[in-house]
Amino acid sequence: MPCTTILVGKKASYNGATIIARNDDSGAGHFTPKKYVVIHPEEQPTIYQSVLSHVKIELPEHPMRYTAMPNAVDGEGVWAACGVNEAKVAMTATETITSNPRVLGADPLVTYHPAENGREEIIGGIGEEDIVYIVLPYIHSAREGVIRLGSLLEQYGTYEMNGIAFQDKDEIWWLETIGGHHWMAGRVPDDVYVVMPNQLGLDTFDLEDALTTQKDYMCSKDLREFIEENHLNLSLDGSLNPRDAFGSHDDSDHVYNTPRAWFMERYLNPHTYKWDGEQADYTPVSDDIPWCLKPEKKVTIEDVKYVLSAHFQGTPYDPYGSYGEKSMKGAFRSIGVNRNDFLSVIEMRPEQADITENTGSIIQWVAFASNVFNVLVPFYGEVETTPEYVSNTTGEVSTDNFYWASRMIAAMADASYHRSLFHIERYQMHVMAKGRELLHTYDALLAEETDAADRQKLMQQANNAIAEMLKKETQDTLDKVLFELSSQMKNAYSRSDA
Repeated sequence: MPCTTILVGKKASYNGATIIARNDDSGAGHFTPKKYVVIHPEEQPTIYQSVLSHVKIELPEHPMRYTAMPNAVDGEGVWAACGVNEAKVAMTATETITSNPRVLGADPLVTYHPAENGREEIIGGIGEEDIVYIVLPYIHSAREGVIRLGSLLEQYGTYEMNGIAFQDKDEIWWLETIGGHHWMAGRVPDDVYVVMPNQLGLDTFDLEDALTTQKDYMCSKDLREFIEENHLNLSLDGSLNPRDAFGSHDDSDHVYNTPRAWFMERYLNPHTYKWDGEQADYTPVSDDIPWCLKPEKKVTIEDVKYVLSAHFQGTPYDPYGSYGEKSMKGAFRSIGVNRNDFLSVIEMRPEQADITENTGSIIQWVAFASNVFNVLVPFYGEVETTPEYVSNTTGEVSTDNFYWASRMIAAMADASYHRSLFHIERYQMHVMAKGRELLHTYDALLAEETDAADRQKLMQQANNAIAEMLKKETQDTLDKVLFELSSQMKNAYSRSDA
């Protein structure tokens, strides 16, 4: 699935939080309705079987409760997507990434083949459908998440190239798969942010560290031999650039991937490099845009939402723009597109993290549908249930849930963009401001409460209050953009015309 990821280290964020964020996009030709729920230990099987690849995996005992954003319609598996568990560890999976024939020829993807024409069924590996479900309930740190997933990849293989983020309050780790069974992972430095379109991202890697102390890097145990035997390292000085060795540099990357990285870093580091013009250090088609940068100012949740909603605003490539050459509008694949299914931003705040259990230190920000027109709303992540408005998504279109209401707002606002933009901006500002106001109120109450059960009740109460606010704001905005769109109908007329 196409998607875009941004990771923010604790010294780069506005409040000392670690932040992992990813939007997920549906495949062409359909939507994939999503919901925000809590999965409880009793819902985890002891033997897991993938719907797509048919692989069977024995799961550990004693799974933990965790939040998730799975598919709302049965048929293609769970696709839990992202979430945070009881041990205060989060992950988001996956960012689909690209590779090259040298890698895929040396270590082919483990693809499923059904029984046919007298041949037996060939079981496939693990993939995006499975990863959160078979990893998140069993890990107690970001580092432990890398280790568990790495061992599963080595044992079962994968049928696709993916990037996965793991997070706790101290660290963020980023893992990328290499072919069918190999992988590598790097710890995100505390003072940087990382941008990831659908392209293998890591541009530096310390193989010695990964195979010995594992301070900042980890990898599959035979990665050195794999590289050497297949002549994958392309550097002239012996250093390893994983993007050159394992990634792609196709012409399609310059339409689909590199422009997204360019826009995100251009926004967060406007003065660090020259981004525009003939003398630009980096352009939308540069293959060497850095995987991570130190931001020019601390990164906020609002910044994360803005870059993950990007449609190249302020550039000649904006499909909604009113300046620049017409031929350049929509030239590059935007981040905010009609096929965005959800956006999840997990913020692990440090201020109350060590007071007691269920402190309310973890906020999971949630949005559905096109990021250009949707709103990002905060919920406490250490809860046993989620509000009905975000968990009751069905396969049928309905204004009774946040997913489909967001879809309708996006479709109508896009079709009446210039008339509806004011309503969308107001909607986005009001929901985030009121959400933060409710967080401040309940953070103060949680700081005074020492009983774990009562703290849980307060967080549930807060999430319900936020959902109630959200539903009111969403319905109000739906009404406004519907009016703006209907005013553009070919048979629309005013009273004075009657």
